[in-house]
Amino acid sequence: MTPKSRKWMQLPRSIAIGHGTIADTARMCTELKLGHRAIIVTGRKTRKIAGESVSDILANDGFATDIAIVTNADQKNVDNTITVAENASFLVGVGGGTVIDVTKLASTMLDVPFLSVPTAASHDGIASMRASIARDGDTVSVPAQAPLGIIADTEIIAHAPHRFLAAGCGDIISNYTAILDWQLAHRLRNTPYSEYAATLSRMTAQIVMDGAETIKPELEESARLVIKALVSSGVAMSIAGSSMPASGSEHKFSHALDKIAPEPALHGEQCGVGTIMMMYLHGGDWQQIRDALRTIGAPTTAAKLGVPNRCVIDALVHAHEVRPERYTILGAGLNEEAAENVARITGVVG
Repeated sequence: MTPKSRKWMQLPRSIAIGHGTIADTARMCTELKLGHRAIIVTGRKTRKIAGESVSDILANDGFATDIAIVTNADQKNVDNTITVAENASFLVGVGGGTVIDVTKLASTMLDVPFLSVPTAASHDGIASMRASIARDGDTVSVPAQAPLGIIADTEIIAHAPHRFLAAGCGDIISNYTAILDWQLAHRLRNTPYSEYAATLSRMTAQIVMDGAETIKPELEESARLVIKALVSSGVAMSIAGSSMPASGSEHKFSHALDKIAPEPALHGEQCGVGTIMMMYLHGGDWQQIRDALRTIGAPTTAAKLGVPNRCVIDALVHAHEVRPERYTILGAGLNEEAAENVARITGVVG
């Protein structure tokens, strides 16, 4: 085996998904032999939703605990978390994507394990080896360690606003165009490609598409389906050793929109809308993507995203500038006329 063919793969060792699984936090920490000093990393809202409960569960089982509050996914919050967790045996990220990304990076820099305890099913970062963080005015995806364990309490996740669950579905469904972009990059740029990771990622998207009519607000079975899909998507990225199984042109569009829109929507919502347009560019069944997102209750237009039509068109024009080293269907970019045509034909702008 040559050095170039070697790959370091990290996968979660323990995963608990179901009603009331948050009560198993101490048990999982003990079984994984994580040590006895835990820092609970959480947000101001998620502290009340589940962060304090996790702290109490661990404290009642003999663990020493403290709480670090996260407000944004940026280096300042990562540094603050590292300061609080300097002597920690392990971290527990309790919250949404922002909290888990900060926990992931802080634990990586501290070289200690962490558990992922999502309070909403909004994107696939809950299980992956990548973290999104704001740096120099941009949101960048950086390597990090995967969680050693995941505790997804479907009771908590089902009672989060349905918008978060729908956004998670948009992030999963976007795997379709990410895989098409990956295959294109493999054919045209000889980008390394994993058929196994691609198949897992595509299957994950198909499961959500097939179950679109069953994904309803405050339904634990819906939360269970989406969480399982998000975990599988994260595992596909770990297998590939990159985010390419789940991040392509549609993610470039979302990141461009983050910069351009006065008030961007949720990441998964934007990726879902991006997938509609990128599937059109790939010559695929974009109507099926649009219809599934509508059924789930995810946005399919600029108006539903809450952003001006002009911002969507500008984001399409500039999307290729995001991570230019990653080749996608956008190639060297769309001109304004082409971008407007794509947005209008797919109904994203009126």
